[in-house]
Amino acid sequence: MQENTQTFYHILPNGVKIVHRWTPSPVAYVGVMVGAGTRDEQPEENGMAHYIEHCVFKGTTHRSARQIIHAIEGIGGEINAYTTKEETTFYAAILCEHVQLSLHLIAEMLLEPAFKKEETDKERMVILDEIESYNDSPSELIYDDFESLVFSGTSLAMPILGTRKTLRHISSNPDYAKRWMGEHYRPERMVVFCQGNIAAERIFRLAEKEFGHLTAETGLTATRSYSVSGPTANERERSFRKHTHQVHAMLGGKAYPLGHENQLAMFLLNNILGGGSLNSRLNLSLREARGLVYTVESAYTPLSDTGYWCVYFACDPEDYSQSLDLVRHELDKLRTTPLTENGLRHALDQLRGQLAISAQNQENSALAMAKSVLYHGVAPRWQETMQKIEQTTTLQLHQVAKEVFEAQNTYILTYK
Repeated sequence: MQENTQTFYHILPNGVKIVHRWTPSPVAYVGVMVGAGTRDEQPEENGMAHYIEHCVFKGTTHRSARQIIHAIEGIGGEINAYTTKEETTFYAAILCEHVQLSLHLIAEMLLEPAFKKEETDKERMVILDEIESYNDSPSELIYDDFESLVFSGTSLAMPILGTRKTLRHISSNPDYAKRWMGEHYRPERMVVFCQGNIAAERIFRLAEKEFGHLTAETGLTATRSYSVSGPTANERERSFRKHTHQVHAMLGGKAYPLGHENQLAMFLLNNILGGGSLNSRLNLSLREARGLVYTVESAYTPLSDTGYWCVYFACDPEDYSQSLDLVRHELDKLRTTPLTENGLRHALDQLRGQLAISAQNQENSALAMAKSVLYHGVAPRWQETMQKIEQTTTLQLHQVAKEVFEAQNTYILTYK
């Protein structure tokens, strides 16, 4: 059945991008994605993007933190935010009739935050608790430590949450965070997005009313830089003593950035290797056939100018060597043995179903749409993406596997 959706685009004179996807749903997702994240920070201000994400909820020049919460929760909606290495996103899920209120509130939070010290000090303590909670979860923390290994020497190696030392520094003066926002929350880095049963023209008018007055000349944007010179060969393995019941392990390496001609092929290859299905090669080999692990998964994370892939598993210490050998075996098979045409067809059928199901999640769909517009200016529907993936050949998959899964370019991190 054909999806009843349509996507509309507009760019304000100051560079703010607007995207709206009409759907028949009475629930709308509306928000702002800003192209500013951890990699835009200096080492001494690590954690700033995430700190700002928290603190703008603690009050504006017009309303308190309690009033912000009640403004959305009082109409049965939800407001949320998150920070990544490259973006910070603020959004609300509300009935379509409340989209104007929601977008105005988000704009107020981003453009007129109060940063009252008594409020931000409380939020700093919340973030410190978040860091401690994160440190108690090795299956989550290992991703940060792995990125630190792969991207050593660059801002991509820094943790999103920051550290106790840097949080103390960036929270010492409210003007510090305001100045950072002025430099990085620039109109040309903003995407206003909406998905729901609302006319596109209305979204465009509301976005212009809230963000059209911003000027692209304010502040100086730091240039993102990524050094391709990673750790040397003897720095490709790292182990931490965590005194965990299980060994937690991750191996992987650099991969293609967003927009690369091999990005979609890599996405398909990762799905075959250890994507979210129980019939992935890694899950069948390590869990179903041998019962060595409870969780084994692979991931591919493309960034604006680089990317990485990884395989994560946790097992009993006595099973670590066998589990690692089996992971390497599956990687070697993809590097040395091309997929058959029949195997490719099955992989494409599976991915088509997964994309279709994922597209039904309005929240994920709206956020993916915003990110695509931020970096590419357009947001193809899942059917269009699938059509491009279906052009992948077994030869291309094999070439990608040989290039990306090269053993000498692989990093290994363990918690023992």
